[in-house]
Amino acid sequence: MECERCQCHGKDKHPAILYTLLSQNLPRGGARQRCLCHQRRTVCLRTPHLTCQAASDVLVKTINFMKNVAAFHLLPREDQLLLLDSCWVPLFLLGLVQEMVTFEVMEAPAPSMLKKILLSGQSKGQEPEGTQPTLAAVQQLQWCLHSFWRLDLSPNEYTYLRGAILFNPDIPGLRAPLYIESLQWEAQRALRELLRPLHPEDQGRFSHILRVTSSLKSIPAALVTDLFFRPIIGDADMGELLVEMLFEVAGWPQAPWLPLPC
Repeated sequence: MECERCQCHGKDKHPAILYTLLSQNLPRGGARQRCLCHQRRTVCLRTPHLTCQAASDVLVKTINFMKNVAAFHLLPREDQLLLLDSCWVPLFLLGLVQEMVTFEVMEAPAPSMLKKILLSGQSKGQEPEGTQPTLAAVQQLQWCLHSFWRLDLSPNEYTYLRGAILFNPDIPGLRAPLYIESLQWEAQRALRELLRPLHPEDQGRFSHILRVTSSLKSIPAALVTDLFFRPIIGDADMGELLVEMLFEVAGWPQAPWLPLPC
């Protein structure tokens, strides 16, 4: 795609002065590479109805996993909330991997003239924040998923890895960090023992799995929420919905499928 809204060039398509000055510090040939504005473009799901439904199913399974772990419910309520807030994203992404959920994105359409007119009278405090995912952020997310697919984990590997992700003792404010650390150690020990007979020729597989898992923790919750769930939940607070899913009888809120923006 041509970079029609490129900020690196003037109206006459010649490099702007600032871009030219900055390019002088780039390695030779760097200024000729593809414009970085392409990576900063905002994107949305190409098939939101299908992808959001698949993502919702994965999220339900993720929360159900937490509900079914007895040791999790023995923790203080405050610790359960901290673990939920910190761990739901990597656990959800691991679920996308296991369920082989793939998706494509497309450039997000520009706001219509009518929308701009309607929003122009709002005060700055009322203007919606631009939280649309960027192409670069989505590509980083997809790279993490593909890294896991290359590992070709078994169902038991997924199970023990979920435990190791869930029981994270490094979260600030935990009331029972030592107990949580012991639970994580048990999950990692079970995973390590599982790998020995499954992959006797691959002594570094355990360390490799942990390294790839750490990449999931680098994905922001805002990106996951805006990409997969904002078309469903609208302006609702994702954190509050997760708490309701974990502690309330009611399940995932069934929002009507309205026409989506992209």
